[in-house]
Amino acid sequence: MTAIRALFGKPWIWSFVATAAVWLATILFTAGASTVGLTQAALTFAAFSVVVGLGQMFVITLGPGNVDLSIPATMTLAGTVALKLMDGNPSLIVLGLLSIVAIGLAVGLANYALIKLLRIPPIIATLSSSFIIQSTAIWYNRGIRIKPPAMLADFTTANTLGIPNVAWIAMLISIAAWILLERGIYGRWVSAIGQNMRAARLAGVPIDGVRLVTYVLCAMLAALTGFLLSCFSGGAALNMGAEYLLTSIAVVILGGTAVAGGFANVPGIWGSSLFLFLVVSMLNTYGASAGVRLLLTGVVIIAVIVAASSNRNASS
Repeated sequence: MTAIRALFGKPWIWSFVATAAVWLATILFTAGASTVGLTQAALTFAAFSVVVGLGQMFVITLGPGNVDLSIPATMTLAGTVALKLMDGNPSLIVLGLLSIVAIGLAVGLANYALIKLLRIPPIIATLSSSFIIQSTAIWYNRGIRIKPPAMLADFTTANTLGIPNVAWIAMLISIAAWILLERGIYGRWVSAIGQNMRAARLAGVPIDGVRLVTYVLCAMLAALTGFLLSCFSGGAALNMGAEYLLTSIAVVILGGTAVAGGFANVPGIWGSSLFLFLVVSMLNTYGASAGVRLLLTGVVIIAVIVAASSNRNASS
């Protein structure tokens, strides 16, 4: 009983509880007809939210004011550049992968340069850079939709052992992120900076180096997501990253990561990503209109956050 009480005292558990409830409600409504399809679709689309959410999680953990709003533009630029360079040729896949690494590195460095050298608040710096990144994508793409190599398209849309391949990739990245946070010195440094930057500096934590690496990591994960999403959807669209602006932040908050920084939670990213997809799917299944879907989604999200917050306060 004590173990159960302790489990439900964790803020991230409520995203999984909400996910299970929404999944069950949808399955009951369809009399079980959509069980396999819904589960695989949830894992597939949640995987994209998980990867960008992990990057945003590291940034937000750095402390108040740290957030990366250039994620959607970075996704778009990475997808358009990689697909245009590969031009459907499977022999150029390595070149496409190298391009997203270069884009992630360049965007991360540029973002932190604006923050550190020009002393611009992160939210303004990343928002400003997003306009430049998106404009570059528009100029480079020129409205042309290029298909990915068939090998990549088949891989990103296929399953292995009943689980979508993109979900396997997201799981591997999640494990790596958990190891960084819980077992690596980098994770301890990120948490220390988020809890008290001044104390972390006095303790010898390389503040600037850690923050730089974190913004680069976030940009690289956004670039990877753009690459995977482009291959999955059959091409890169100039607005394909738009929905991930708020989603990348929502999955972090719903997942139990502290908005004030200093505490991150990897499992919660999965729970919240699955929940956000399933709640929209449930409302679509019930035939709710777009306005009703948005209203009820917001209400449910608030309810989950309140439940998590109340239990966190009760356990502290």
